[in-house]
Amino acid sequence: MSALTDHQPDDPTPGVIADPRAVEHAPLAADKIIGQSQGPQFLPLFVLAWFGVNLAVAAMMGAAIPKAMLFLDEVNKEENTAMITAIGGVAVMIITPLFGRLSDRTMTRWGMRKPWMLGGLVVGLGGVIVLALAASIPMMIIGWVIVQVGFGATAMAQHALLAAQIPTRIRARVAAAVGVASGISTIAAAAIVAGLPNDAQPLWFLVPGAIGTLCALFLIIGYRDAVRTEPAPALSLSEVLSTYWLDPVRYRDFFWAWACRFLVTMSIFTVSLFLLFLIVDVLKVPKEQASGILALALSVFFVGNIVSTVLFGWISDRTKRRKPIIWASCFISAIGLLVCMFAGDQTQFLIGIAIVGAGQGAYISVDVAMMTEVLPSAAEAGKDLGIVALSYQLPQVLGPILGAVVISTAGGQNYTGLFGYALVLSVLGGLAVLPIRAIR
Repeated sequence: MSALTDHQPDDPTPGVIADPRAVEHAPLAADKIIGQSQGPQFLPLFVLAWFGVNLAVAAMMGAAIPKAMLFLDEVNKEENTAMITAIGGVAVMIITPLFGRLSDRTMTRWGMRKPWMLGGLVVGLGGVIVLALAASIPMMIIGWVIVQVGFGATAMAQHALLAAQIPTRIRARVAAAVGVASGISTIAAAAIVAGLPNDAQPLWFLVPGAIGTLCALFLIIGYRDAVRTEPAPALSLSEVLSTYWLDPVRYRDFFWAWACRFLVTMSIFTVSLFLLFLIVDVLKVPKEQASGILALALSVFFVGNIVSTVLFGWISDRTKRRKPIIWASCFISAIGLLVCMFAGDQTQFLIGIAIVGAGQGAYISVDVAMMTEVLPSAAEAGKDLGIVALSYQLPQVLGPILGAVVISTAGGQNYTGLFGYALVLSVLGGLAVLPIRAIR
């Protein structure tokens, strides 16, 4: 982490922002920061907070909810899991861009982003409690929606900080660091849920939820937030509606970068959501032991992920190139998905998962940096990053539905078709960056 803590902005701006409209059309690709200069504690706390939010959400969505469906209604587990995650995905898609825009306009003595971080953690933890006590599908849906709204608000503010506080020269390396943190959080989430008793459903949710909240809380304490001193003009209805839209013709590079992230996220999310069920149905692992095998698969995924994330993040910052790494990542992911598609046993399957992890690591090492470099403006970074967030939230809605449909074809349990579908999405994601002009 020491290589990332030498953050000395070339042109630091004051922490008090009277009117961010003065930089309304300033791109975030410049090697500068918006707001206060941060101390050496900022980057470690930022990465820890990113880890915490991802841990909480990954534990609910990737481990605890599917495990609860296995024990609550094993026959309809795929359909129930798809329904719960899709409804939660719709909720977070609605709130994230709106919260991002409102955070750009927030005027409190604590700053612009901190209230959203703290409020999001409180609401998210409330949703975790609802999930812990849920004994039916409707209660699971309510709890998951609350979790998505709460932790979605916190994640939105964290993304805004990445764009405003990390200069371009180290942005890919910081993106690689948070990518590694995300990978670790996914494994930790699965391991935590797997290590808890099978008859203690409340703990599957409460333990990772509490750990994730605590990790994210430290950033709120250690971050020097920008303070807005003049109120923003009132929003018109058209401006509110524009929160969910950027003109793809006017902002062509942004559109194609968005499409790339959407397709790649759809590819990996569609597979990862149903991994637990694949382990039970295809690898024939008893459901009482399936969470342990899932944790092993995610650990193998992470081994490939962390090596390529660090390597390609360094290469990207050194060469100032993003596109070749996106292409390499999608090609590597496609190879791994092919191996998984035709895997005849658990060993071959784990090899395929490791290759997919390497491909995803290469992608996330430059993905966030690429998105921040094609944002239209600095003054509305929160709103624009809310639209960016839709590129990985929309797959939470479409991924479960389309994935369940693919699995149900050819007599049911069509996981070969699922991997083939994910492979096509990965290739299309790589092709999507071809028209982008602002990055190399």
